[in-house]
Amino acid sequence: MVTLCIIPARYASKRFPGKVLAHLHGKPVIQHVYERAKISSLFDEVFVATEDKRIYNTVKSFGGQAIMTSEKHPSGTDRIAEAIDKLIKHGYNLKNDSIIINLQGDEPLIKVEMIDQIVELMKEGSDFIGTLVRKIENEKEFKNPNVVKVVFDKRGYALYFSRCPIPFDRQKFITGYSVNDFMYKHIGIYGYRVEILKKFVNLPCSTLETIEALEQLRALENGIKIRVRITEYDSFGIDTPEDLEVAERYA
Repeated sequence: MVTLCIIPARYASKRFPGKVLAHLHGKPVIQHVYERAKISSLFDEVFVATEDKRIYNTVKSFGGQAIMTSEKHPSGTDRIAEAIDKLIKHGYNLKNDSIIINLQGDEPLIKVEMIDQIVELMKEGSDFIGTLVRKIENEKEFKNPNVVKVVFDKRGYALYFSRCPIPFDRQKFITGYSVNDFMYKHIGIYGYRVEILKKFVNLPCSTLETIEALEQLRALENGIKIRVRITEYDSFGIDTPEDLEVAERYA
């Protein structure tokens, strides 16, 4: 079974244009992400999917594989779907049950253990999207709208994702919030089978997806299951120049 890692990377970020090309300890952010994916022994190949020639050329310059895609994609998942179509047209042996891992191009601190966890999760079934979650450790994180919260059932299937604090603890709200065992944040790494990915991108943007600005809600609204795996590890996305400064201290 073929297992690929495809890293969607666009230049036109609203808060930090060109962030994946920003240098972190002498290397572009996208190179850090690519090299961490390559460390994993579970991928057949790793690709970057981008709409920008500057990113494409940068990836090629450090010996990586890159695929040019359209500028019009509303999400990284849609960009990955186009990359898959191009690979198939060029004779790449991808089947409906092939595993695709979507690794965000702006997370240079992602741990290889997390990458391996999502691949292993995807080997357990073929009828769901896979992702990782981690326990929230402080109230500030719980209330931060940039930290996506998730609640899931006893079998590990997501019930909802939100930028708001969920689950809402009525008693804790009255007495003041404190962290409890039901507060989890979403780690933005996804796994799909090719068949599920194609189904997802052919769906129109959903109401909840638009309201929360969270593409995974398109899946839930249309009955596509999302299975979560709890991880002890954390990651850190580069969304602003200030985030890059923080990453410099931890990379």
